[in-house]
Amino acid sequence: MTTAMMMERTGMGMSGMPQGTMGGAAAMPNAPQMMMVPRCTIKMEKCKGGMKMICTSEDKMSATMMQNLCTMMAGGMCSCCMMMNGMMMCCCNMMMGMCKCEMTEDGVCITCTSGDEACCKMIQACCDCMTAMCDAGCVCCICMNGMPVCCGC
Repeated sequence: MTTAMMMERTGMGMSGMPQGTMGGAAAMPNAPQMMMVPRCTIKMEKCKGGMKMICTSEDKMSATMMQNLCTMMAGGMCSCCMMMNGMMMCCCNMMMGMCKCEMTEDGVCITCTSGDEACCKMIQACCDCMTAMCDAGCVCCICMNGMPVCCGC
């Protein structure tokens, strides 16, 4: 698969400090874990009640892997991490709405919507922010339940 990105899944907690056991020589951080994440083209757009993220790949294997990851992780929280040079610039957790994933011929369409007007505004503000960051050169990593399902912009 030539259109995949290597991602490091380290044992980092919310504070950014490595997680491990406390005390003495046993305080070793978790070993880094590497995984292949399908690379795709992500188009973000506002829609009624929220936003859509359309993830497509010309590589059939990458598109199938993305679809399988979304199917396995469906029903959980969707989050989008905007990264530049390996550093996270911004992370939008779409917990303020309902996210659903639909299969397309060459990828997936993730729709995050809310019936609440304030939550809809937050989702659409995230869409504006992430679109601006993609235009500025960031890479978007879409996660479901904390598992990366695709990367691109």
